[in-house]
Amino acid sequence: MKMLFMQCKIEMLRIIRNPYFVFWSLMMPILFYFIFTKLVNTGGDNVEAWQAHYLMSMTTFSVMGSAIMTVGIRMVQEQSLGWSVYMRITPLPGSIYFISKMFGQTVMHALSIIVIFTAGFLINGVHMSAGQWIGSALWILVASIPFLAMGTLVGSMKRVDTASGVSNVIYMLMAVLGGMWMPVDNFPSFLQTIGKWLPSYNYGSGVWSIAAGQTPELKPILILAGYLVLFMVLSIYIRKKREAV
Repeated sequence: MKMLFMQCKIEMLRIIRNPYFVFWSLMMPILFYFIFTKLVNTGGDNVEAWQAHYLMSMTTFSVMGSAIMTVGIRMVQEQSLGWSVYMRITPLPGSIYFISKMFGQTVMHALSIIVIFTAGFLINGVHMSAGQWIGSALWILVASIPFLAMGTLVGSMKRVDTASGVSNVIYMLMAVLGGMWMPVDNFPSFLQTIGKWLPSYNYGSGVWSIAAGQTPELKPILILAGYLVLFMVLSIYIRKKREAV
């Protein structure tokens, strides 16, 4: 247990000292939130509902990016530097090494949620019930698991620059087409159809419902579960194939 605690602590310190995490996961979403709710308000007549909706969008945008890129790129870096090979010959079990990464990232996700929710309250005085705040935070935290699995899939790449480029493109496309920057209803019909099947849209869909005082539908839960299985199977398959070679 002590070994697991220390490894988790190390992982959290590494993440919070990463300039990428601070900029993309905290500063950028808050900046976008300020711009699109204060300077360019695209929420129509119901300003308060839009401010709450967009706060959830920027929080999911933050956590999704952190899960995909921070986890994936760090795993590629460790592999390219030989760190992952070195860890295999230490007394540290591989399960603890992996659990510590997931745990440390989840704690950082919780920190991101708290910081961005606080920013939304301070910037616009976003008002929701205690149940809506807690329910939204829990959804964002738990439903981020498929993106952690996607991060391990990115982490199976061989080169850091390739992993960085691919994960950036995937992240931005999913954020835009998934309705995190603007509602998908503003898109052409064929893009709406594509967007509504993406994990990013279904991730946001659940928390948008909670923020509006509704219960998330079953469809986004099933779609996210499907993506989780897909990403895990692909990641395990690629790693086993590489080890066999």
